Amino acid sequence: MPTDPIPSLYVPPAYQPKSTASSTLDKDGFLKMLTAQIKNQDPSSNQDPNQYFQTISQMSVVEQLTNLASQSATELQATKVASAENLLGRTVTYVGKDGLPVTGAVEAVDLTEDDPTITVAGTAGIDPTKLAGIR
Repeated sequence: MPTDPIPSLYVPPAYQPKSTASSTLDKDGFLKMLTAQIKNQDPSSNQDPNQYFQTISQMSVVEQLTNLASQSATELQATKVASAENLLGRTVTYVGKDGLPVTGAVEAVDLTEDDPTITVAGTAGIDPTKLAGIR
């Protein structure tokens, strides 16, 4: 009678193979692949070199768009921080947990999280984008 292998065998993480495979290809990997392809291509085959340059141009455009998106995200974060800091000392109104409006002075700005939060009249963690009014 044949025996079945043990279906699940625990292997400690230190002994598990590390996966370096990635489903995405960055610009450096693409350029290495393209360089290897050009170096190893068959000189007798009829290939259009313009295709390579178009692909490189497209990669350049994608890289610039990625850089622009990253820069925009950084600028947006700086704007959020500056807006929250400008609320210090101002009287604001927000909707409390009970659904009623709460009014008080902004006492502090917390910049430890991804987005800044403010402290109003002793209540911390208020999202400045959720304010109902500012005086």
